[in-house]
Amino acid sequence: MGDYQFVKERLKESADVKHQLMRNDAVINQIIDQSAMITEKLRSGHRLFLCGNGGSAADAQHIAAELSGRFFKERPPLPVEALHVNSSYLTAVANDYNFEQVYSRAIQAHGRPGDVLIVISTSGSSPNILKAAAKAMEMGISVWGWTGSHGGHLDKMGFPLLKIPSDITPRIQECHILIGHILCEYIENSLFP
Repeated sequence: MGDYQFVKERLKESADVKHQLMRNDAVINQIIDQSAMITEKLRSGHRLFLCGNGGSAADAQHIAAELSGRFFKERPPLPVEALHVNSSYLTAVANDYNFEQVYSRAIQAHGRPGDVLIVISTSGSSPNILKAAAKAMEMGISVWGWTGSHGGHLDKMGFPLLKIPSDITPRIQECHILIGHILCEYIENSLFP
């Protein structure tokens, strides 16, 4: 396969997954439900936390930056945080305890009942993500999961999962950031019409 065909094929793969999402009314309604619920939580003084590993951590941080800074509108900042951005905390907990506890301890420290946690995991089975979700649920924090097509172990935890219809990590992550941008725009338009 030549370079031109290679690039074209990757663009097609990405577009095909997005087309599947666009034709899936259940997923569209999940995005609306999640966006509306988070909007109401923020409106009533609660906070949104996000976490993930690798590219999913970058997506969590990206979404947090859009909401705590600004997306399209000049408006007050929102209380949204990616749980991995304190590198001293992250490395201390990973060293003193283990990496599986970095997010569960962070949500225990900062989360309060009524807050929201979005856990992002393409596999749905990252141990530190599973522990964060379990701790959040125990604390009365609403949890939403963003995964690939199978949902992994997160699928058995009893909270809503937004599953991307792909098993290819880059294609899943491309859809996660698209959904993150939709979420940001929905929240911004709802809170600051």
